[in-house]
Amino acid sequence: MVWPVTLLTIYCVLIAMSALFGGLLPSLLNLTHRVMQYLVSLIGGLMLGVALFHQLPHAVATMSGDGYSPGAALDWCVGFLMLGLLTTFFMLRMFHFHHHEAVVSDADKDHLCGHDHDHDLGQECLGSHDHDHDSAGHQHSHHPAQGASWLGIFFGLAIHSLIDGVALAANVTADAMYNRDFHQSVVWLLGIPTFVGIVLHKPLDSLSITTVMAAGGWSARWRNLVNVGYALMCPIGAAVFYLGIQQFAFQYFLLAFALGFSAGVFLCISLSDLLPEVQFHSHDRMRLSLALLIGVFTAWAIGFAEHGHMHGHLGGNPHSQAAR
Repeated sequence: MVWPVTLLTIYCVLIAMSALFGGLLPSLLNLTHRVMQYLVSLIGGLMLGVALFHQLPHAVATMSGDGYSPGAALDWCVGFLMLGLLTTFFMLRMFHFHHHEAVVSDADKDHLCGHDHDHDLGQECLGSHDHDHDSAGHQHSHHPAQGASWLGIFFGLAIHSLIDGVALAANVTADAMYNRDFHQSVVWLLGIPTFVGIVLHKPLDSLSITTVMAAGGWSARWRNLVNVGYALMCPIGAAVFYLGIQQFAFQYFLLAFALGFSAGVFLCISLSDLLPEVQFHSHDRMRLSLALLIGVFTAWAIGFAEHGHMHGHLGGNPHSQAAR
């Protein structure tokens, strides 16, 4: 499969470039809180759609290709999704690596303070309240520079990026096997939904690392070196999975597991971006909601760019065993 390898290589190069770009964003653009929240809502919606419109259905179709009935395949894949979601949840709980914040300009600060916004502006908006949410006085710090270690964030994001690489390689491989098994000729858009979700989200993740490092006083040279290391994680994960899966006979099961697990990861990451907005933000509700819907719609529309609509053939591989 020469073309899938070439396509996967192109995807990995673009994702690495996207991650490197994200690390440089603070020095290139004035990323205000409002701009970041629009991006987070848009990309969060896209990842939510990719998980549910593409990765999970592809996992079920791939499982069916191994001879499982559609019902049994769905049961297995929902289990894989739950495993991916819980794994990501506990990683977030341990490493607190998923922060997407930006330096807030004075104008943006005034706007947000005037709109009952108390998410990350610290004492300047809240006075002495220190972000209390209830009568028990629970205090929550939501800025990445507060109580966060860049090493912990890097480690958590590195594992997350390796999983992204596995998801990408699994999606490309599953689509390639589908085209082979159903004798499809057009194969140039293999794995495009997962690629789009990863390549758009990577700058936000890189920004998390470099923002915390900058707040900790690390030099630009060290920030760039760490960012390069992070940018390589997704290609490494993709290469290891793609080369490793060729050694196994039960490829369909492994691909279904990887796709279902990745759907859980995407679902958890997207909701960890989106749900805090509901609780902690009261500004720009309509525009943030619109950005979310645009992201979800984009994920759905990408399906029309996938040749053959793999998840439309739950009958599975025509060469597979009898349904179990």
